[in-house]
Amino acid sequence: MAESPTAAATSVVIPAFNEAAAIACLLRDLRHVAAWHELLVVDDGSSDDTGASAMSAGARVIRHPHNLGNGAAVKTGIRQATGTFVLILDGDGQHRAADAVRLVARLDTYDLVVGARSPGTQATAARRLGNSMLNWIASYLTEQRIPDLTSGFRAARRDRFAEFLHLLPNGFSTPTTTTLAFMKAGFSVHFEPIEAARRRGDSKIRLAPDGLRFFLILLKVITIFSPLRIFLPISAAALFVGAAYAVWTIFTQSHVTNSSVLLILLSVVIFLVGLVSEQISSLRFEGRR
Repeated sequence: MAESPTAAATSVVIPAFNEAAAIACLLRDLRHVAAWHELLVVDDGSSDDTGASAMSAGARVIRHPHNLGNGAAVKTGIRQATGTFVLILDGDGQHRAADAVRLVARLDTYDLVVGARSPGTQATAARRLGNSMLNWIASYLTEQRIPDLTSGFRAARRDRFAEFLHLLPNGFSTPTTTTLAFMKAGFSVHFEPIEAARRRGDSKIRLAPDGLRFFLILLKVITIFSPLRIFLPISAAALFVGAAYAVWTIFTQSHVTNSSVLLILLSVVIFLVGLVSEQISSLRFEGRR
């Protein structure tokens, strides 16, 4: 067991739903690598022995009466944590306990530390492709390189996490939202390279329904954090098409069509909506504690 001042002040929060096969082993590994302030498992309405297994392994267990979602479990854990720092990791066994010590050790320098998985350890090829697209979109929005947007393995001061609880959804996009929120608020974010193991048990994410839900949440996140970087290209494209069509009709028909005027007006409206959204986004973060 390592003696780490940061680990001794860290509450480990583990959201878990039907993870009885992995949770006890994960908790034993965590206890072996460091003396943590507390190990807190949020049993999100599991139908198996997740809660009992976690409790027998020495964790403090908080149980939801029914399944509320991964994000809801994370929020419950952050609210109930008593440590100065909070480390969040999945209960399926894919995150290594030794990497947890490395993450919290970085908290003396960075506000948020994220365990960035190497591409070769990220589940299926379809999942890797989807994550790569999300990483590219997020990097464009933040103008910073983001190697792993969806990693649930992360650590920060508890009061930093608490600032953004009202933004976090109850579903699976909590990592996305917290990463963008920290960056937008001007906090320092570090991505620590890790190797993820194969999860134990079945994944809780279903490609079709959860993929559509995640896409809609991503659109919401985009409009919250960087709306103008979305509205501005759309406005510019409408203006370009409208102006180009107007020039073409002037030379070929000696007049400007209504379609050209409508496209140009549409570009102005989209730009103004984006401008107002950007101001609302800025006010949201200027008003934080």
